[in-house]
Amino acid sequence: MSIWPRTDSDGIASDTATGTATQSTPHTAAPGTIDIALHPLPPLPKLAQVWADLEARADSSFFLSWSWIGPWLAQMPAGIEAGLLLARREGELVGLAVLCPRKRRRLGLLPGRCWMLHETGDRGYDRLFMEYNGILADRRFADEVTDAALHWLGARLSANDELVLGGLTPAAERAARRVAARTGHSLQLRIADSAQWVDLAPVRAAGGDFRAGLGRNTRAAVNRSERLYRARGGLDYRVATTVEEALEDFAALEVLHQAGWKARGQAGAFANPAFRPFHEQLITQGVPSGAVRLCRVSAGGQPVGYLYNFVHRNRVLNYQGGFAFEADNRLKPGLLSHVLAVEDTLARGEDCYDFMSTPAGHKPLLSNAEQPMNWLTLGPDRVSRRVEAYCRRARGLMIDTAKRSLRGWTAPAKSI
Repeated sequence: MSIWPRTDSDGIASDTATGTATQSTPHTAAPGTIDIALHPLPPLPKLAQVWADLEARADSSFFLSWSWIGPWLAQMPAGIEAGLLLARREGELVGLAVLCPRKRRRLGLLPGRCWMLHETGDRGYDRLFMEYNGILADRRFADEVTDAALHWLGARLSANDELVLGGLTPAAERAARRVAARTGHSLQLRIADSAQWVDLAPVRAAGGDFRAGLGRNTRAAVNRSERLYRARGGLDYRVATTVEEALEDFAALEVLHQAGWKARGQAGAFANPAFRPFHEQLITQGVPSGAVRLCRVSAGGQPVGYLYNFVHRNRVLNYQGGFAFEADNRLKPGLLSHVLAVEDTLARGEDCYDFMSTPAGHKPLLSNAEQPMNWLTLGPDRVSRRVEAYCRRARGLMIDTAKRSLRGWTAPAKSI
């Protein structure tokens, strides 16, 4: 068996009378069966129609919305042979995903392939970081579709192949574990992480004062920082309302972000050449639809913090920030910016302010909810995979030890 895409069509046909997209393969399976196929990617305008239609019928994350997937496909580096996975139930399209193959040699010797779910294998491009990953699936059959898609992929892996499943939702991880149990494949943990967020329902139930629910020391630090900034001539929290304004804020965020990371001896996200063009396209398309929110905090007319957030189905997701740090450690530009953003989210009637994955000092101080978010690989249980996993863990521990000795880190290395 093989995962390779069918070459007879892209799996999607256009209705020439209406211009809408339909399925090109007739339904022949038993009622209720989920049929899976992998096809070459169709032209992006055609795929955009199909994706948006299914997205409206799905309970998916921002990272599976066309707001993210569209720019991700449009900016994808040349030479990547992405394929489109389609799931149908009784002829109706109920699932979509993008798979990218990457050749590799396990332990430098054994040839094989990684099949990557909404990642490419390009190290720089994948540093855009897909989170809350899974299969875009019709909400009526979401678990069935995810199970069927991952099982179909897993059953077609050859001896040295593996399926790379990064940043999974808990539901998608449960499906991957069920597939591993049914196929006899091993499921390896590459990165263990968690997502933390502020669930605003209990905040509202307690009277709507977010700061009142913070720890005493955190609340005192936030209020003291706010007083110090207000003494400079007022404190202003502003959300960009136009694409031009948002792009200006994004450029200013870059300056503060890079300065902060360079001061710690690290490159920062904008050192990645893929980062800026991808996000400029995402911002240009996302601000008019309300999917992107650039926020600026200023004191006395001078910016002290920028937040780059996504908005999806009443959930605000913090993706990036840039802050003007000063020698006075009573000033907490990052902590205060996030608190003001949470209060803005609360005032807008939204459900959640999500810090997403990766460790940061402010997250446990402000969050009241958490769930695992793991990066996994699924593949045949071979000695070579076990040895490779052992080497990866050992390398992660060595990197962690080096970071601790050089910079006094206490946080573990993310990649193990």
